[in-house]
Formats: sequence, structure tokens, C-alpha cells
Amino acid sequence: MTHDPGAASVKPDLSPATTDVSVPAGGSSVGTVSRALGALSAIARIELFLVVILIVLVWWGVQLSPFFLTGPNFGFSSQAVMEISIMALAMTPIIITGEIDLSVESMVGLSSCVLGWLWASGVPLEAGIPIVLMVGVAGGLFNGVIVTRLGLPSLVVTLATYALFRGLAHVVLGSTVISNFPTGFTDFGFGYVPGTFVPWTLLVFLLLAIVAVALVHGTWIGRQVFAVGKNKDASRYSGVRVGALKTGLFAVSGLVAAFAGIILTSRTSTASPDNGLNMTLAVVTIAVLGGVDINGGKGTVPGVILAVFILGTLKSALTQAGVSTDYQNVAIGLLLIVSVIAPQLARQSRVFVDRVRLGRRPPTRAPAPGEVVR
Repeated sequence: MTHDPGAASVKPDLSPATTDVSVPAGGSSVGTVSRALGALSAIARIELFLVVILIVLVWWGVQLSPFFLTGPNFGFSSQAVMEISIMALAMTPIIITGEIDLSVESMVGLSSCVLGWLWASGVPLEAGIPIVLMVGVAGGLFNGVIVTRLGLPSLVVTLATYALFRGLAHVVLGSTVISNFPTGFTDFGFGYVPGTFVPWTLLVFLLLAIVAVALVHGTWIGRQVFAVGKNKDASRYSGVRVGALKTGLFAVSGLVAAFAGIILTSRTSTASPDNGLNMTLAVVTIAVLGGVDINGGKGTVPGVILAVFILGTLKSALTQAGVSTDYQNVAIGLLLIVSVIAPQLARQSRVFVDRVRLGRRPPTRAPAPGEVVR
């Protein structure tokens, strides 16, 4: 009988004390700080960071010229980056798997030359375009087989095929330039949707972007791409056909690069071995700026899409400012450096914010076995 009253007397004494500690002013301030840190964690996401950059670039462009936000300027600036934008969509899953394809710009030139040679030889475009696309697939498969079957680094392999494809382009046409393409073909490259300033090529890019988002983020193929990028050996032991997956991605990259070469030929009405020069830098910049980890395992297609508009806006603003193409390439190079650093800083900031929200600080030493880090 002594035990029951004692237990009853202890409970009322402890409960109010616990309530008093959690409710006063300190509790509300902790909640406010937690909510603020939660908002900061959301802002640290790469997509929102890219949106902020895009807004700043648009504001800068408006300050440079009153014609910056006009329909004609939008159409022209969109057309100027469509080929590299389309190739960036195919480059994204390759980089996520931990590989890279540096040969895409040479495939653009080779496909342009093959199309021009076929047209000059009397082959109609309806038959020539599928042949060009098959050339792109063959080039991509060549890259993929060497990388996966021989176990060679894709950086070295595609650097070699970069020179190979460009050399083949010169073999196909030499110093000849083909420019007598039919009007219906060239209208697609620089034409607009009737009654608008929306280029046809922009519609093609948006359609391919939807397909890329669905495949990378909504199918088993995308899940395998991320799994391979995070841990190739574990993925292989889990039943993923790593070699076949990577080879397929390289084949798609070659196909898309050939398609970009067709679009570039249509837009410029010219087939030349020099078509596509300096595109690889811009393609990789878009992918990495969009949040794709150059080491593999991380990335989003929506981020890459935002990066496309950022690059287009930047090039348009620099053009409005009278900056030459050479200096624009310098700016793209600097943007690539920033795009490598910025995602790392964003991820580190998210980790720091999450630790603060949970009331933890990064450990200053390795915990002992069985020790709980607080």
C-alpha cells in the first residue's frame, strides 16, 4: 500500500515539469529556427538554384537591351542552342553512369557530311536521313563496345573517336561544301510555328525532354542508370547488365548526335566537315550545370533542361552586349568550372543544414565501436 501512493505522487510531479520545459519561449524559438532551416534546405536544391541564376540572367539581359525579351530574340536564341541541348539530353544518363562521350561534336560533323554527300549523289532526303541516323548508331555502338568489352576509359576512347569521326567527315566531303538543300528541309531548321516565334526545333527538344524525363526518372532503365553510377559492381551482382546498358546509352548518344547534325545542316543550309566544332564543351557544361555529378550516380533531367535555358539566355545576353563568339566560349568554359563547384557546395550546405536541424554537429573524430554520435 505504500508503493501505490508513492507511484501516484511521482507521476504528477514529473509530468508538469516535462511540459513546462518543452512549452515555454524556448520551444517556440526552436520551432522557428527549424522551419527557417527547412526552408534553407529546400532553397539549396540545385533546381531552385538554377532558377535563381536564370532570373538573374534575364534581368541582366533586359538591362542590356530593350529587345532582349522580344519574340524574335527568343526565337533566335533558342535556335542557336537547340543542337547542343538535344545532345545534352543523351549525354545526361551517360555521365550519370560514370562515363562520358566526347565524340558527339565530331559525329555532328560526320552526319552532316554524309547527308550532304548523299544529297549531292542524288539520294533523296527521305532515304538519306535514315542512313545518317544509322551512321550515328554505328558510331555510338563502336564507342560503347570498346568501352565495355575492352574495359577502356570512355574519356580516352571517345577522345580518339572524336578525331576519327572528324577525320572521316573530311574524307567524305574534303573541302567541298554542300548548300543546295531543298527549301522544305531548310525551313524546318530555322522556321517557326505559324503565328508564333517558337522554333520547330524547340518543339522537338521539348518532346525529347519529356521522353528523357520519363525514361530516366520513371522506368527501370533509369533506376539501373543511377544504380550503375553509384556502384557498378553491386549493380552487376544484382543482375544489371552493365555492359549492355552502357553500350545502349552510347548508341543513343550517337543517334542523337546524328540527329543534331541533321538539324544543324537544316538550320545553316550547309553540309561541311567543320559543322559542330566546339559543341562538346557546351554539351558537357549543360549537363554538369544541370546538377549531373561528373563522377556519376547523381543528376536530374529537369536540372539539365533549366541549364539549357540558362546557357541560351547567357549567350543571348552576351550577344546583346556585343561580346564576340571567342569570348563567349571563354564564358562557357568558366561556366563549366562554376558548374562543377556549385553542386558540391549545394550538397555540402544541405548536409550542414540537415545536421543543424537534427541538432547534430559533424563529428570531429571517428566514433569508437558502439559509440553513438550526438
